[in-house]
Amino acid sequence: MIETRCVRVFQVDAFTTELFTGNPAGVVLDAQLLDEKEMQAVARELGSADTAFVLPPDAADHDLRVRFFTPRAETGFVGHATIAAHAVRHALGLPACRRQKQRNGIVDIEHLKVSRGTMFSFSQPPPPVHGVLAGEEFLAILGALGAEARDLDPRCPAVVAGAGGTRALLAVRDGATLARLRPDFGRLAQLSAAGCPPGFFIYTLAPALADCDTEARMFCPAIGIAEDPVSGNAHAMLAMHLHALQRIPERADRLEFTGRQGHHLGRPGVVQVGIERAAGIVLSVRVAGSARIVFEATVELA
Repeated sequence: MIETRCVRVFQVDAFTTELFTGNPAGVVLDAQLLDEKEMQAVARELGSADTAFVLPPDAADHDLRVRFFTPRAETGFVGHATIAAHAVRHALGLPACRRQKQRNGIVDIEHLKVSRGTMFSFSQPPPPVHGVLAGEEFLAILGALGAEARDLDPRCPAVVAGAGGTRALLAVRDGATLARLRPDFGRLAQLSAAGCPPGFFIYTLAPALADCDTEARMFCPAIGIAEDPVSGNAHAMLAMHLHALQRIPERADRLEFTGRQGHHLGRPGVVQVGIERAAGIVLSVRVAGSARIVFEATVELA
């Protein structure tokens, strides 16, 4: 008799309170029943840009582990899939987990009560901000994005940020400029292959939308994502860049801002970002958002 294994699979929209918006992610519970090859196969079958596989802890310094897979390969950490995983656990009435371990370390998780239910956040060490983008490389990026130097916000120099999966952060003058971008995805992928970051996060401090401080788009064709709907990780990088420029609003003694992304794809999402400091030193960046479960299923494996 062949023994079967069952895992619970969920499709979740993160950084949103509305179905079919935000950034979709797969979530697989009971993932300790799968080997690595099966995790990759399930992620490929689900077809989401990222799938979170939830596992029991393997040490005392965390409450659960998560492994993240794209349809192509395993990655170190994915912000929106983390939000999705904890939203699923909350919906099922499972105990809240405060410390999550993944391939690139440990992040702190919080559940935040808000007027429309519960938001979920992860706090991570401050992402590094590297050198300013300039010269021929920068001009090539602008051309591939369908932008010109006059489209840029002179208050915010373009930089590279992040550890591991870096992103280029470029500020444009306003939301109308952001909407006009017509990137050449093939050229962007070629630039990434030649040494540019694998992702290009384009933002503005003069959004065309209400109720937000920043508006953004992100293009990552080199990793198989032409345009990413909503990126938590990139907003954490943006937080450190804006902090260095002293351009984060201070509200009730907290440095925090609201970012909107995804509406250019018909998948609007909202990210709440805050910086935790002590004695003027940044301790961590917190990224928060809501999530909605779209569907759930059970997968049986022999």
